[in-house]
Amino acid sequence: MTYFPFSDYWWFYLGFAGFVMALLALDLGVFHRKAHAVSIREASIWSVVWIGLALAFNFGFYQYAAWKFARDPRLLQIPGFDPESASRQVGLEFLTGYVVEKILSLDNIFVFVVVFTFFAIPAIYQHRVLFYGIVGALVFRAIFIALGSALLQYHWVILVFGGLLILTGLKMMFAPERKIEPDRNPLIRLFRRFVPVTPELHGQRFFVRLKGVLYATPLFVALLFVEISDIIFAVDSVPAIFALTREPMIVFTSNIFAMLGLRSLYFLLAGAVERFALLKYGLALVLVFVGLKMVWLNDAFGGKFPIGWSLGIIGVVIAASILFSLLSKRSKTENTLWKENKEHEVVVEDRNTGWN
Repeated sequence: MTYFPFSDYWWFYLGFAGFVMALLALDLGVFHRKAHAVSIREASIWSVVWIGLALAFNFGFYQYAAWKFARDPRLLQIPGFDPESASRQVGLEFLTGYVVEKILSLDNIFVFVVVFTFFAIPAIYQHRVLFYGIVGALVFRAIFIALGSALLQYHWVILVFGGLLILTGLKMMFAPERKIEPDRNPLIRLFRRFVPVTPELHGQRFFVRLKGVLYATPLFVALLFVEISDIIFAVDSVPAIFALTREPMIVFTSNIFAMLGLRSLYFLLAGAVERFALLKYGLALVLVFVGLKMVWLNDAFGGKFPIGWSLGIIGVVIAASILFSLLSKRSKTENTLWKENKEHEVVVEDRNTGWN
């Protein structure tokens, strides 16, 4: 049983979608109407705004659930049902789903850096690519969530998705890293076969007509690769949230809020991605953990692994991977400086010996 069936809450989905579209229109039409390079300060402000909106929604959602559960005769007839406990549960499920999606979206940032470097996209146009990339991602995520909520009615699908998450996490942990080469992507190569692409950018335009022929620009090819990569990432992230909650409304809203803040997170962290060399192991462990929840832990704990424990475990794993990344980077820097100082001392000593 779901607390928020689509048949009763279709109006919420429409209203939430309209709210998101209004935010995106305000973002592009007002704050980013003129193309410009997003500064660290601007990215920080927008990150605070998006996170603040998500937390405000989380609080409002919890308050609504507490009010609704205390008055719903369908739920009150269930033996042992506690409205306050149930409302805390769905509130924590939203928060945990948002945190997990936010964490898994860090992988997207690494891809964005590679794509923008490969296609030589100037910083002034990167926000435009990411804006339309996020819009497309929201559509695909909504489709994936709808399919997931239908498929996960069958227990064998839960086991398959959980197994895929575990395999993906183990592969991320132990398989050697493969270099991302956008130009070798089969869909990109297929697109170039049917649509001519200009060798240079034409401002912020995705398409341009030259001598009567319509050309795509490298800006559009970069956007296409961003969309393809997000579809691939969604195959992992959407089942990961379904491992934490069976409420499609929570999966949908937490996913959308995490995606909305992805652009500002990119501009905030793009220059520091190399500092987090060990983060991929943290992401891998998170995928393995949520996969185990689907195939074993939920059943072992009477149908639902405590959501508070899930949030704590995920938070500790990611915090530890970030901390060890920073310590490892600092240690390598100190070793490099020590070696350089030693080499300098040897050179000075040799010179002094020669003078003597």
